[in-house]
Amino acid sequence: MGKMPVPRYGFSAAIKVLFLAIAVLAAGTLLAAEPPLVTAKSAVLFDANTGRVIFKKNEEERRPVASTQKLLTAYIIANAGDLSNVVTIKEVDTNCEPTKLGVRPGQQYTREQLLRALLVHSCNDAARALARDNAGSVEDFANRMNSTMRALGGYSSNFVNPNGLPADDQYSSARDMARVARAVYRDPVLREIIKTRALTFRFSTGKTTTFKNTNRVLRYYSFCNGMKTGYTEKAAHCLICSGSYNGKDVIAVVLGDSKSRIWNESANLVAYGLGIPPDKMEKFRIPGAE
Repeated sequence: MGKMPVPRYGFSAAIKVLFLAIAVLAAGTLLAAEPPLVTAKSAVLFDANTGRVIFKKNEEERRPVASTQKLLTAYIIANAGDLSNVVTIKEVDTNCEPTKLGVRPGQQYTREQLLRALLVHSCNDAARALARDNAGSVEDFANRMNSTMRALGGYSSNFVNPNGLPADDQYSSARDMARVARAVYRDPVLREIIKTRALTFRFSTGKTTTFKNTNRVLRYYSFCNGMKTGYTEKAAHCLICSGSYNGKDVIAVVLGDSKSRIWNESANLVAYGLGIPPDKMEKFRIPGAE
């Protein structure tokens, strides 16, 4: 029997064929990596460093965003500076429910103390006190929120108060809140506060209380490094969640979700953006997390 003919590719051509085969296999793998299920009304996942959008769903839809808008309040306060300045609480600051720090008229706290309570425990009275201190009134502060949002490139929002409690004609979108979240993430002071898993707050009376961060994803998973929760009956459950792993930084904005799904959907979305497969998430669970 004669010899089989040998293809005359040459060494260089053979290497090219090999690389082509690897590229085809890699492309198939990438296409197979589907994003996780998101049942929330709207959402967006993006690279916190470049702004590149990785996943989106109704991201321009206008809707109430509840306490996630406290991120914008915090951004304005942090950028005003002088966080060691003292704020004297007034009666008007305490007129808000349901989540309150419980400060009383006449008590004094630094802006930084109130900012930490705002972002970790979502205190509505802290938001009102900071807004009044910054702009003179809640109404004037809302104007600053709207102008700041426009400066960040967001034009699908209108804010009426600093805490996200229900109000007529108050709304934003996942895309606009993504712009706020990215600005907060790039601020070193706020970046340090939002990753706080538990805060011990000292009242002017000397009493201390420890608050767990309202963000359960932050409390449960080590790859999560902060951001903000929100809930009202109209807005449903909302969460802006950031994460970092293996040189990647991503932020997920999830709005209008159910109580039973908000935590898992947000955690899965952040993990997806960070390149963490579902079957590997358990290794990032924080031991003893509650």
